Amino acid sequence: MDHVAILNPPRVLDKILRGEKTIESRWYKARYAPWGRIRQGERVFFKVAGKPVTAVATVRKVLEFEIAPDPLLAVLDKYGKDIAFDWSLDKVYVWALEKKYGILVFLEQAYKLNPFDVSKKGFGNACAWMCVESIDDIRKT
Repeated sequence: MDHVAILNPPRVLDKILRGEKTIESRWYKARYAPWGRIRQGERVFFKVAGKPVTAVATVRKVLEFEIAPDPLLAVLDKYGKDIAFDWSLDKVYVWALEKKYGILVFLEQAYKLNPFDVSKKGFGNACAWMCVESIDDIRKT
């Protein structure tokens, strides 16, 4: 399976490509994609909102968890640096407590691609993550 992660702000992608951000995290109030649909060895393609796909990485590991105060502190303490938040971990903790689910996607071998567009038809304009059998299924020609 392939995945497309829509990123905002653009500096997030820069951090991934520089190796500063080796974990892409998603924080939800419900079990949205990629919850339960992403596995080790799959590919995540990255695009900045409103722009074409410009990078890809391989999934090294996935950690899914329900958010509760003590486990959340442990997750942020252990993985916060590799998630590379723009906020202090204190602010992230308060913000994340309003969510119910967290997904950490550990990345490896991130690199740039020649840009290409994808169709979000059927995923909704506001979707932030798309799971597809193959990137070729949504690649625009």
